[in-house]
Amino acid sequence: MSTEVCEVNIIHQEAVDRAKEKLSKEVAVEEMAGFFKAVADPTRLKIILALQLSELCVCDLAAIVGISISGLSHQLRYLRNLNIVKNRKTGKLVYYSLTDSHINQLLSIVNEHINEK
Repeated sequence: MSTEVCEVNIIHQEAVDRAKEKLSKEVAVEEMAGFFKAVADPTRLKIILALQLSELCVCDLAAIVGISISGLSHQLRYLRNLNIVKNRKTGKLVYYSLTDSHINQLLSIVNEHINEK
């Protein structure tokens, strides 16, 4: 007998209705899934973790992550489209940073959770 699933099929309608209402009104499920997909990629996560420390130019990020500038550019565009990173140009250099402190907070919470073991 499995302890991972119910042994009988009983629907607790009130709980189901509450959850469905919340999912339909409060949570942008597709956008959240897109965010988690973005940070689930090891290369993109390395970029984000590096940017937690400071703003970095594209050349520095490529050296840190260990990929070509072309490959990095593709990943940065992906992260920028999800509003995870932002950029600014200074002369011939383009610098990237995290869009806001929410990204730092999420990563800190995940790190805390992982280290609870």
